[in-house]
Amino acid sequence: MDSEKLNLHLISDATGDTLNSLARAAVAQFDETEISYHRWSLIRSRLQLHRVLEGIQAEPGPVLCSLVDDALRHELDSACTRMGVRLLHVLDPLMQMLQEQIGAPAKHRPGRQYVLDADYFRRIDAMHYVISHDDGQANRGIGEADVVLVGVSRSSKTPTCFYLANRGIKALNIPLVPGIEPTELLNDVLCPVVGLTIDPKSLIDIRRHRLQLINTGAQVGFSKSDNTDYVDYEAVEKELLWARRLCNARGWPTIDVTRRSIEETAATVLKLMDNWHNKHSKPA
Repeated sequence: MDSEKLNLHLISDATGDTLNSLARAAVAQFDETEISYHRWSLIRSRLQLHRVLEGIQAEPGPVLCSLVDDALRHELDSACTRMGVRLLHVLDPLMQMLQEQIGAPAKHRPGRQYVLDADYFRRIDAMHYVISHDDGQANRGIGEADVVLVGVSRSSKTPTCFYLANRGIKALNIPLVPGIEPTELLNDVLCPVVGLTIDPKSLIDIRRHRLQLINTGAQVGFSKSDNTDYVDYEAVEKELLWARRLCNARGWPTIDVTRRSIEETAATVLKLMDNWHNKHSKPA
C-alpha cells in the first residue's frame, strides 16, 4: 500500500456523524497522507454488511466501526481478520467504562442518539428561530433569544448562529452598520450579547468574494461595484474600529474570528454564555 494514500472505511448503524468527527479530528494530524473516505451508514442487516465487506475487499484499508449489534460486529471482525485489515470499534472503550461505572449493561440499540426526544425538537425549534431572525429580522422575538451575535457584514454571524442552533441554542444576529445605532431592544436584552470581529484584510477578501458571486448572478439583474467603502481598506478598518468601540462601550465581549473555524467560534460563544449566566444567576 502506498504510504501516502490510505483507504479509510467508516461503518455505522446510524448517520455516521460520530465516526466522521473522530476521523476528521485524527486525520487532521497527518498532512502528507491522502485519505480516501468510504462512508457506510445505516448498516443494520447482514445484507447491508455484505455490501460493505465487498467494498472493503475491493479497496482495502483500516476500518473504524460504531456498530452495536453483536452479530454484525462478530461477522465484521471475522471478515476483517480474513482480509488482513485493521479494525477499531471506536465506542468500545467508552461503553466499557460507562458499564463499569453505571453497573448495568448497554442496550446495544442502533441510532438511540437520534430519537425524536425533547432535545431533537429543541434543535429544530432553534433552527427555525435562526432562519426567521437572521440579519436583524423580526427583532420583536429577541426576548426568546439565548444569545445575540453582533458584528459588521460578513463577520460569520449567520453560520455561527446556525451551528449554535444545531446545539439547541436560539441565536439571533444583528448587523453593526456605522452611523446606525443598534436596536434599542439590546439595551434591556436578557441574554448575553457577543460581538464578532475580524482582521480588515481577511474581511475584505471575504467581501470581494461575495461581490463576485453577486456580480456573476447576472440573471437577477443586480450588480455592485468593487470600488466602494465595502471593500476599501481604510473604510473597512474604520468600520471595524467603530464596531469594537461600540462593543466595548456596551460591555459586550468580542471574539476575533479571523483564524477561527465556525466550530471554534461557536465553542467560544458557549463559554461566554456560561460566564454570563454564572455572573447573572441569583443565589437561591
